[in-house]
Amino acid sequence: MGNMATEIVAFVLTISGWILVSSTLPIDYWKVSSVDGTVITTATFWSNLWKTCVTDSTGVSNCKDFPSMLALDAYIQVCRGLMIASVCLGFFGAVLALVGMKCTKIGGSETTKARLTVGSGFHFVLSGLCCMTACSIYAHRITTDFFDPLFVAQKFELGAALFIGWAGSVLCILGGLIFCFSMPEGSSARAEYSCAGAASFVTAPNKCRKTVNGLQKEPGQSGRQFGRNAYV
Repeated sequence: MGNMATEIVAFVLTISGWILVSSTLPIDYWKVSSVDGTVITTATFWSNLWKTCVTDSTGVSNCKDFPSMLALDAYIQVCRGLMIASVCLGFFGAVLALVGMKCTKIGGSETTKARLTVGSGFHFVLSGLCCMTACSIYAHRITTDFFDPLFVAQKFELGAALFIGWAGSVLCILGGLIFCFSMPEGSSARAEYSCAGAASFVTAPNKCRKTVNGLQKEPGQSGRQFGRNAYV
């Protein structure tokens, strides 16, 4: 039950993080800047991975899509690729988690479900790392231009989308790590002990047998025995 509860917590964390990461991709405010007048803000400039826009004091926005992908700055192309990869990895991680979790009835044996769960964790960790890298690259470009005294063009600040992306990345990585370390003990290859019952284990310990490689051995019995069913 404890392992199942851990998987459920990891699933909630990863799905929440994946939703935040997915919502970051179309959000408008990746970077934002404003031109202030004497009393009110006369214009607000903002951009994301797909377009750049300006909103005047009346609330009217005019947007311009970025030109051909080949004419874009390299960092925008990298951020686009990383964000799309992050969303795709999170989707496949969610599918593997639904199949591999112990609370579901599909996925096969316990060993197979454990492997699927670990695979889901790797997908979510990679998804979080991709989103975090994309947001960090974009933020580094903004801060570099902002503090550069030789940069004379419009300077921008960090937008809300970057913080949402960082938060989603952390959730995906935390949940993915929990999935990776949630493999049940029964999936490891080791000797198992079987008893006739809990009462017999206390009252008659000699009835407990050690199972190794599919063979049962009585405690205190000689390691070598001759006969058709001999074992060592």
